[in-house]
Amino acid sequence: MSFPAEGRSRTDLLAELEKKKTHDVPWAEGRVFAYIYDAGPEAMRLVKEANALFLTENGLDPTSFPSVLEMERDVIAAAIDLMNGGPKAKGSMTSGGTESILLSVKTARDHARKNRPEIVAPELVLPETTHPAFFKACAYFDVKPVVVPVDPSTFRADPAAMDAAITPNTIMIVGSAPSYALGVIDPIRELGEIALRRGVLFHVDCCVGGMYLPFARKLGHDIPDYDLSVPGVTQLSLDFHKYGYAAKGASAILYKDGDLRKHQIFAWSGWIGYTIINPTVLSSKSGGPIAACWAILHHLGEKGYLDLVRKTQDASERLREGLRAIPGIDVLGDPRMNMLSFASRTVDIFALAEDMKERGWYIQPQFGFSSCPQNIHLSVGAGNAANVDAFLTDLREAVAQRSAREAPPAAPELPEPLLALFENPPPDLFDQLASMIGSDGSTMPTRMDVINNLMNAIPPSIRDRILIEFIHRLYTR
Repeated sequence: MSFPAEGRSRTDLLAELEKKKTHDVPWAEGRVFAYIYDAGPEAMRLVKEANALFLTENGLDPTSFPSVLEMERDVIAAAIDLMNGGPKAKGSMTSGGTESILLSVKTARDHARKNRPEIVAPELVLPETTHPAFFKACAYFDVKPVVVPVDPSTFRADPAAMDAAITPNTIMIVGSAPSYALGVIDPIRELGEIALRRGVLFHVDCCVGGMYLPFARKLGHDIPDYDLSVPGVTQLSLDFHKYGYAAKGASAILYKDGDLRKHQIFAWSGWIGYTIINPTVLSSKSGGPIAACWAILHHLGEKGYLDLVRKTQDASERLREGLRAIPGIDVLGDPRMNMLSFASRTVDIFALAEDMKERGWYIQPQFGFSSCPQNIHLSVGAGNAANVDAFLTDLREAVAQRSAREAPPAAPELPEPLLALFENPPPDLFDQLASMIGSDGSTMPTRMDVINNLMNAIPPSIRDRILIEFIHRLYTR
């Protein structure tokens, strides 16, 4: 579009926005097993109203908007209490898990610059199941990621391998509770012992688990240790906008020793303008997500979250049992909460994902990597609970139909022309690949299984180049 020459009415614009939404996945039906965190219409209405009420207030200046500061302090205090942080813990609200992780890695780097100045090439030791946000942080802050294989059967971090990967340049190690891809909780207590003994910081990525695991444990579920009370854990990230059901844009980074937080704060008064003091990456930030988070915590309270987790955990256990009963389907690892992934020995998993999409289900296919086969990821929310039995029925039928018409999937092999391309990738690699699959490079076909199988066979370094080029074109008119 070109810049609008004339204004339009509120009614006209809202009608057009509603029309645009018709192209999105119909999440309100409870058939989307990713992206959406829905605690019901009453909670959703409160979150939207609280968000709108503080939409204009700016967290940039806490002296001008003390209400926003007060709410953030309340939310962080509640998070510290939930994560058993103790009296010295402090933290900050951020826009999401990625920003929380960025700040944690920057803090580790700057802490090392001050306390271990002999380190000139800092390293971050992390399991191969770690969220890509840590790799983004390493790229942003010039920290070398040292990737450690996980146990090939449980997909949990291997403490001995993590210990062996630590060098004099290591500034921090990472564990997940749980890892997003498979819903598996790393052995946080064992990793904490290593961090203490080796004298390094230890971040627990609790972005998806932070507002779920405490309540699952209170309900009697077998949840391994994971929070700030574990010796050796120095910092932890958790997202309120996932299973805290807050508005998007609400996460937290917490430090057991609050003085660590000083390394993430930026201040600049050496210019002719107003003094800049930013506790997080963002400078201007709406008070809306903070207010919405504050409101939903007070609205649901512990009882409300216990009820939601009880409902979700029961549905997740029914789903796990149902998946394990389907011939040829394998649940990966030992997921303890409401996130899991499954692979198949008998059918093409990417084709199965598309078959389910045609039946009205929206799920996440994931490429294979290292010891983990290609798989389908499911994040189960309270809104999905009523549909678990229907999902299993459709999946059982889809697996049976596909098994009847295709041989068990073989290990993917790239055609010779593609192998030649990847040995010395040309500048127009993306265009050549797009041409092979009949795409213009900026739109997606109705079914994605052919593309996903091709991408799954491509080395990750080349695959990332292709994905970057695709996104570059997708966001260009």
